[in-house]
This record gives sequence, C-alpha cells and structure tokens, in this order.
Amino acid sequence: MTEEEAKHLRQENAELKEALTQKDRRIEELEGLLMSALLRIEELERRLAKDSHNSSKPPSSDGLKRKVLPRKKSEKPSGGQKGHQGHALLPVAEPDAVRIYRPSQCERCRRELSEVAGQVVERRQVHELPPLRLVVTEHQVETIACPACEHRTTGTFPGGIEAPAQYGPRMQALAVYLSQFQLLPLARISELVADLWGCQLSDGTIATWIAEAARILEPSMGALKRWLVASRVDHVDETGIRVKGLLRWMHVTATKWLTLYSWHPKRGHEAIDAIGVLPQYQGRAMHDRWCSYDRYRCEHSVCGAHLLRDCLFVAEQEQQPWAQAMYALLLQMKETAETFRAQGAKAVPLAERDALVLQYFEVLRRGFAEHLAPAPPQVGPALKKPGRKSQNASKNLLDALLTRAEQVLVFLDDLSIPFTNDVIAYCTPSAWLASLLNLTFILVMRVLAGRWEQHDPTAISMVHRNAPSSPPIPDRLWRHSIGLSGFSGG
Repeated sequence: MTEEEAKHLRQENAELKEALTQKDRRIEELEGLLMSALLRIEELERRLAKDSHNSSKPPSSDGLKRKVLPRKKSEKPSGGQKGHQGHALLPVAEPDAVRIYRPSQCERCRRELSEVAGQVVERRQVHELPPLRLVVTEHQVETIACPACEHRTTGTFPGGIEAPAQYGPRMQALAVYLSQFQLLPLARISELVADLWGCQLSDGTIATWIAEAARILEPSMGALKRWLVASRVDHVDETGIRVKGLLRWMHVTATKWLTLYSWHPKRGHEAIDAIGVLPQYQGRAMHDRWCSYDRYRCEHSVCGAHLLRDCLFVAEQEQQPWAQAMYALLLQMKETAETFRAQGAKAVPLAERDALVLQYFEVLRRGFAEHLAPAPPQVGPALKKPGRKSQNASKNLLDALLTRAEQVLVFLDDLSIPFTNDVIAYCTPSAWLASLLNLTFILVMRVLAGRWEQHDPTAISMVHRNAPSSPPIPDRLWRHSIGLSGFSGG
C-alpha cells in the first residue's frame, strides 16, 4: 500500500467517523424529540381522561361522552315521598275581589228569585295578574306666604325625588333583579319593560341602578366578613371566570348561613389577603389541597369530595388498586359519620374510629409499597427524560393523604365537621357558580323599594335553597340581612 493510498484511507475513515458522529447526534436529538412527544401525549391523554366524575372539572366540559356513575338504587318508591310538602295553587282566605253568580229564576217553577237570599255552596278562585301599567304619582311643592310677615316658604320634595320625571324604586329593583338574578342582557331588559309597561330604559340607566344596588351592599360586607371570621367552620374554594374577556378568579367563603363571593385578578394568597377573611380567621377552614390556603394559621380540613375524585382518577387512569380501596374506605367513613351524626353523637365511637383509621394507614402502606417495588426491566433502549423526574398523580395523592391525614380524618372525631364542602355546592366550579346565580337579590329589591318591614326569615334561604330550615332573623340584624349573601370585586 502506497503512502498516497494510506492517506486516502485515513481521510475516508475520518469522514466516516464524522458522519457516524453526526448520525449519533441526530439520533439523540430524535430520541429527545420522541421523549418530549411521548410525554406530551401522556399529559394530553391524562387531561382528556379527566372529567367531572374524577376531577374538579365542571360537568359542562364533559361533552357528549359524559360518564354516568352507577347509582345505588333507592329503597324509596318513585314519586313524591310521604310528608313531602306540595306546591299546588291554594285558595286565599281574603280574595281581592268577589263575583257572585245567582240564578235569576227557579229552574223548576220559573219563579223570580232576585229578592230571595242565597247561600254560597261552592267557591273557585282565579289568580291573575293586575293590568300591566305604570302608576304615575305626581309630587307637587307649594309655596305659602306668611300672613304675618309675608315671607314665602316653599315645601321640599321627599328624598329620592330629584328629576321632573323618573322611575320609582320598584322599577329600579326589577331591572336589577332581571340583570343580576335572571341574567338577562341589558337590551332584553329594555325590550321586556317596553313590551309590558311601554317605557324605554337605556343601558346606561340600568347600569346606574346596578351600581346603586352594589353601593347599597357595601356597608353589609364588613359585617358579613366579621361573622365569617367568628364562625367555627368556614368553607372556601375558588374557580376561574372571565371578566371582560380576561381571566379572573372567583373566591367563595361560606358557612351554612353565610356566603361571600369575591372576584380578584389573582388566585393565590394575594387575593385571599385582599378578601380579608382567612388572615384573621382562627376556626377551621375546609378546602381542597390548593397550597395557598396552607399559609394561614387556622385549622384546616381537606374536602372529601375532592379526595374521592382524585382517588377515582388514579384508580381508573393509573390502574392503582390502593386508590380504589381508598375510594371505598372514604365512602365508608362518610356513611359511618352520617349514621352516628343522625343518632346525635358528637364523634364516631372510639372502636369504630380506630378501626377506620387503621384501614386508612394500611391502604397508604400498600400504596407506598407498590411505588417502592422495583420496576420491570425495560425492553429496548431506554429513553432519557430531560430534567428532573416529576412524580405521578398516584404518588402525589399518597403524599397528600399521609401528610394531611389529620385534616382528612378530623370529621370522625368531631361530627360537627362535614365530610365535604357541600355548603358550596359540592366543590365543582360550575355547580357553585350556579349557586352564585341564586344570590338573594330579592333583598336588593327590598332595599331599593323600601320594604324592609316585611320580616321574612326565609328570604336569605335562596342562597342554598334551604328555606324550611332557615333560622329566624333577629330584628336587630334584619336591616343588615342583605349582607348574608355578599358579592364583591377587586
């Protein structure tokens, strides 16, 4: 082999090595891209697997493929139950008008009966709207010359009468009600009042009335927050909403009788501090595992409904037997607590409580054992995931159930603490936003219309639809009872 041939071979060898190095780099790049794609696909599949039955997503996001959870068949017969209060239209004791229908002559002998006294044998009542028209009241101010000194004194209009022609408080209250409770657009409100009463309302007029109703609510917000701070158990949650196309966060703080909704640009502690309840709170706050709540020094409880959905997701998507066992155990704990609560007990008896707690930690032990078990050997080349390896949903849930065990199980030791945040509509965002639509704007109407003297203790019950069990409202609180359901923005 000549020197020239050897030089040529060395050059070819170097070129082949360079080509091989480039291919190795390309293979590494493709492996990285493949790993990123696989991770992305896994994440997307995990997201698609989440719906309202195994996560906090609202049922409206389930689409047409919504899973129907199997329900235990009730032992009660179908239809109305015994003792159920009906809602049939009933006659009133004192009707507004009475029309009497007398026979004019005897149907047998044709004798005239106009002068003969009759007897009512049957009554029927028709409930009808009055004629739909505005009642216009003119207010006139007079001036009087004093006969002694001839000074002319002029009367004054009552408060609230400030224009030559204006709408009264009932019309204002109706517009606020239609907008804030029935959620009608301003244009449709204008169309409705024009059709029914023949009056024209501009969007600006309705917006001014809404702002006035909001101003009326302001003095009650402080009292509402003080009552929430003094409560033994507060339920808190948050969800994203759109305000003028921008993402904002709706926060709720509630008890059985009090409800405060507040929106804020932030979701975390900045918003919670601005709302001003939890920073002062010393009771027990029930919530999901959102970390921003943990910074506050009150006692904490974890909502069982969130845990049930998380367990269901891990059991279905990651095929973890321990998660299914924990799901069944949490339901058993819930039923046990309800049974003893119905019997008037203050706590689950010690024997039953200890047995349930022992099962709880045994399920966690099995779950951690499954995660510590060695993984089966991988077939083919191992794909290297860039960056730090993150935990899966199963391990995250195990860690939460272990570190928050006291927060999860406290309802067994104190039956006054509920298992879930059911006060705020079972913690699903769409459900408690639907509850938001049930705010007691009838109270706003009463403020505007000046009808505070009607002491109706069921007026606040519209928030949670619990009128039959609503507490009586003391007279000293009634004039501020509008604050029992507050709505504020930041």
